[in-house]
Amino acid sequence: MVTKLLHTRYRVQDLDSTVRFYKEVLGLEEVRRHESPRGSRLVFFKAPQSEELIEICQYDASGPVVVGPDLTHLAFEVEDMAAFATHAAAQGYPLSDGPTTASSGTTFAFIDAPEGYEIELIQRRD
Repeated sequence: MVTKLLHTRYRVQDLDSTVRFYKEVLGLEEVRRHESPRGSRLVFFKAPQSEELIEICQYDASGPVVVGPDLTHLAFEVEDMAAFATHAAAQGYPLSDGPTTASSGTTFAFIDAPEGYEIELIQRRD
């Protein structure tokens, strides 16, 4: 039996642009970086109030990265959707969908990370 979720990995072609996105647009903290014994370049991130990590991996030996639509996404909570949308757009990453407010009062939107991975943003109702 598993006991704990440790990390989720996303493989990319351009590690540098993806790292910039996760740090500068999403505001995640880089917690470590190293090269694996097989040659993968790895960077690990965490959100300020989360324990689980996101691993960004560049491993050219695996061939091109092909991101399928609606296959997977990461979801993050934001405090202020409008402020986040303004910040992200100023960095060249406008929202790709939304914001939409559900009947519960929760607002959600999406943004595309480099290479096409989708990020969901959720602002919970106060």
